Amino acid sequence: MLSKYRNRTEIAAQILQSANGHNDITKTRLMYNVFLSYAQLKEYLALLIQNGLLEYLEGKNSYRTTEKGLKFLKIYEKMEELVAEAKLTEVQKSKKE
Repeated sequence: MLSKYRNRTEIAAQILQSANGHNDITKTRLMYNVFLSYAQLKEYLALLIQNGLLEYLEGKNSYRTTEKGLKFLKIYEKMEELVAEAKLTEVQKSKKE
């Protein structure tokens, strides 16, 4: 199995997807779902909250993806589809040659 490094955008999208899949999600659950250390998770949470993509629910000590975060996920998923299509087209072209 080939290991693949994730870029920052991918990790951010995984956090937002995980926080969207539940009503509310704790730091611990996010950490395990996205396979990050606590220090890494804290950095990403701060970034996502600062940019309005994720919100912290004070009374519940949990997180939730915002509307802006959901829009980001839609754009990210569309971008992933376009990249996959481009790669497929490139492979098909190279096979013809």
